[in-house]
Amino acid sequence: MMRVKGYVSAGHTHVGMVRDHNEDAFLDAPDRGLWVVADGMGGHAAGEVVSGHIVETLARIPPNAHFQAYLAALRTGIAQSNDMARREALARAVNMMGSTVVALAAQGEQAVVLWAGDSRAYRCRAGRLETLSRDHSYVQDLVDSGLISEAEARIHPMGNIVTRAVGADDSLNLEAREFAVQPGDTFLLCSDGLTKTVEDGELSGVLMHANPAESVRSLIHMGLMRGAPDNITVVVVKAQ
Repeated sequence: MMRVKGYVSAGHTHVGMVRDHNEDAFLDAPDRGLWVVADGMGGHAAGEVVSGHIVETLARIPPNAHFQAYLAALRTGIAQSNDMARREALARAVNMMGSTVVALAAQGEQAVVLWAGDSRAYRCRAGRLETLSRDHSYVQDLVDSGLISEAEARIHPMGNIVTRAVGADDSLNLEAREFAVQPGDTFLLCSDGLTKTVEDGELSGVLMHANPAESVRSLIHMGLMRGAPDNITVVVVKAQ
């Protein structure tokens, strides 16, 4: 297998066309092989407190030549955000302050996606798109059970209910998927503000751009042109 020489990436977040503030946050750190999207929940600025804490905490974790040790530190950092969200919700006397999270960490050909909630990770390899994450959501459970279709899931009235998130429970159960990276692989991390307006079948063509920033701009534009009822956050990463 050919060696991965490095990674180039770009990211952007937009409030959308309906919401009055942005509760999403992202991290684009190719120098340390780390990319994160977090979609805050709770309203009244509560969600952005949690999503911002996740990104700030992970950004402070120093790189480690031992990949598994780095992953353990990332898990610890997300757990710290979970603890903060639980404490802060009690202090504010609100039911819940939380955030989804999806993180891609890569070192050479080694990579892992960590996630909780319905922010997604995709990989486009040789023009073929694959979803690396599986939504932790009420609607995804219905799809998996065969009760509704993917098309019905996109417009389901309970589409905003997640079954796992930072801040939702005292103990956070992060899901993980490890895999090998090949040169030319393109990764997309995004909040559900994108996936509720742009279909999976449209993504691979946009991700074929040589410049990640062009892919990011195109995806944000597509979401905005379709009404963007939620905040939209997109991070695109290319392996070289």
